[in-house]
Amino acid sequence: VQLVESGGGLVQPGGSLRLSCAASGFTFSTSAMSWARQAPGKGREWVSGIYSDGIEYYLDSVKDRFTISRDNARNTMYLQMNSLKLEDTGVYYCALGPPGVDLPSRSWGQGTQVTVSS
Repeated sequence: VQLVESGGGLVQPGGSLRLSCAASGFTFSTSAMSWARQAPGKGREWVSGIYSDGIEYYLDSVKDRFTISRDNARNTMYLQMNSLKLEDTGVYYCALGPPGVDLPSRSWGQGTQVTVSS
């Protein structure tokens, strides 16, 4: 399993970023995938998930601002983040598996930093 995140960066409050997760080493199209984040000094929290049938999950605090999607032809998952807030700052991780499940370390990408700051 290989998961490689990209698209993080520094953005002002109210701005947007799109994260990508390039996946390989497993059957992407039939796999549930998720995004989680870890803010400085805090534990990791699930942000969003998407199942193979397209059903989506969102953390309440990101609903109506973030949109998860997947491109099975490209083995890639995305997280479009709009109206970013200071509290969205953190390292964002791509994961193989549904949100809320205790996933093994091999199911995680290396993370991409998102910093929301004025």
